[in-house]
Amino acid sequence: MLDRWRGDAGIWRRGILLAICAVVLALLMIFHAEIPNRVGNLGSLTETFLPWLGVFVPVLLVCGLVRRSATALIALLVPAVVWLNLFGGLLTDKTGGGGDLTVATHNVNADNTDPEGTARQVAESGADVVALEELKADAVPAYEKALASVYRYHSVRGTVGLWSKYPMSDTRNVDIRLGWVRAMRSTVTTPAGEVAVYVAHLPSVRVKLNAGFTANQRDESADALGEAIAGDGVRSVILLGDLNGTMNDRALNAVTSQMRSTQGAAGDGFGFSWPASFPMARIDQIMVRGVEPVSSWTLPRTASDHLPIAARVKL
Repeated sequence: MLDRWRGDAGIWRRGILLAICAVVLALLMIFHAEIPNRVGNLGSLTETFLPWLGVFVPVLLVCGLVRRSATALIALLVPAVVWLNLFGGLLTDKTGGGGDLTVATHNVNADNTDPEGTARQVAESGADVVALEELKADAVPAYEKALASVYRYHSVRGTVGLWSKYPMSDTRNVDIRLGWVRAMRSTVTTPAGEVAVYVAHLPSVRVKLNAGFTANQRDESADALGEAIAGDGVRSVILLGDLNGTMNDRALNAVTSQMRSTQGAAGDGFGFSWPASFPMARIDQIMVRGVEPVSSWTLPRTASDHLPIAARVKL
């Protein structure tokens, strides 16, 4: 095969279009923050699925080999290096041992047909603190019953709830500018100290042909949530919930600029959580401030369309 390539003068002339595609792919990843949100929130949409742009690298590689184009293959090194620079760190196992507190969060899905089973599965993770989102009012008693034997303290506010093995105080709603309750906070007093725990379910986003990425309401709620967390007087803060956005999405800057993702700091892999049938994005988040992540992982699938996620942290 090498002899065929060596004697083929056309390997430098063929594949110019493939080389251009490779360069454009690299530029898209490098300058994703410059893609404007003015038209259909295209920037946020790109950033939501940014890691998946790496799928085009092996596709272009195969095309370059089929075309026997040295130009295309050399150009392909550019997006490959860029992708590894952006996401290569997530491919390594950064989980560690120890820690003081295990937390978990799960969007249980309002149409969940097995709330008790879902609650038990999450409790089996060994979490000391559990946040649940998208709680349907008539299903709340089932979740409370299933978790009562493990978690002595709990509070449900609107469609979100928090269960804890340790005492909870200063529990209150958090206004994220929706007109109804989808966020709360509580101070959890653990043996290692106090931690302010926020539970949030930001508004859903949709991709529509006539409107693009409809995320404006989510973006406004993210700003409000960021303001609330920034003003919290407790030094250690943990945010649990379905943010309907990834850490790459600039629209969540009010939150992500002041908090760390446990998956990015102490996980193994991307930790995609949605949709449960074929996870493509990590829109469920465990984020911390003034707390050291030790490990982070996804839990087995429940009757929900999201995967539960968990993390262990050191206060």
